Amino acid sequence: MRRSSTFARQVLLVRVGRREGTASATDLVTPDHRWTDRQRRRYGRFDAEVEAVMPVSPALAPTAPVDEAPAMSIPLLPGERTAARRVKFALVNACTLSSLMLGMLAIFLAMQGGVRAAALCLIACVAFDGLDGALARKLGVASPFGAQMDSLADMCSFGLAAPVVVYASLAGSVPPAAAAVACALVAACAAIRLARFNVSPKDGRFFCGVPTTMAAAVLALTVAIGLPVSGLVMVGGVALLAFAMVSSFPYAKLARLVKLPPWIWLAPVVGALVDIRLTFALVVVGYLVSGPVLWLHQRRTA
Repeated sequence: MRRSSTFARQVLLVRVGRREGTASATDLVTPDHRWTDRQRRRYGRFDAEVEAVMPVSPALAPTAPVDEAPAMSIPLLPGERTAARRVKFALVNACTLSSLMLGMLAIFLAMQGGVRAAALCLIACVAFDGLDGALARKLGVASPFGAQMDSLADMCSFGLAAPVVVYASLAGSVPPAAAAVACALVAACAAIRLARFNVSPKDGRFFCGVPTTMAAAVLALTVAIGLPVSGLVMVGGVALLAFAMVSSFPYAKLARLVKLPPWIWLAPVVGALVDIRLTFALVVVGYLVSGPVLWLHQRRTA
């Protein structure tokens, strides 16, 4: 009797909320899956109509299975796909790949002892990195694919090649462990800086932290001009620059710096004619200090 009563509860469809002799599909309850499997094994058959009944919650709308969702391919070049736009798109990405290849060349030259030539390759990387973004906006072929390509190329050229070149330039003047730690900080902070830039809202006025491009340019110029500082001071400056990349201090973008009054640019130009190394060091220190100063000013005026 107990087994027969269980069979009755599991197989019979219970009508819930009967109104005027009719019941909707949402009023049906499906049998227990354990009993249906037992019935299939014992009798070798099963009622297809009972198996097709699925419980539907009246509070949730029926949804299509995930596997049935139509596959959508995201185009690399959004918008009209004409031959002219494809050529422009290829030109922009060629600049990005040129920056990537120059970064690889800088690593190879640094491994062979050509530190100055490697630093010049990094400066060329900075030029191509600024060129691809400007061309993409001017030619109207900016795309998410290009943004990701630029970020990956920056990680290779500025997050890996730049610390390798700096490490090669410090060989023999500082303990290898100290140089390795400082250069590893540059690589780690560059990765954090690029990832944060990709997911953060963009500010048209200031950078949040020193951008990787500018940090790599500072390191490359320091090696290229042979800044006359001791090895330990160089290691400290490299570590400070790495932490500045992941800081929250606002740093003015180049477009804002260009709009400064001409008399402000007169001092570094005259200083570069007198002593380019000292002038470069003062400009870098002034730019790094400008971040905390702007941060304090914004907090006071907020």
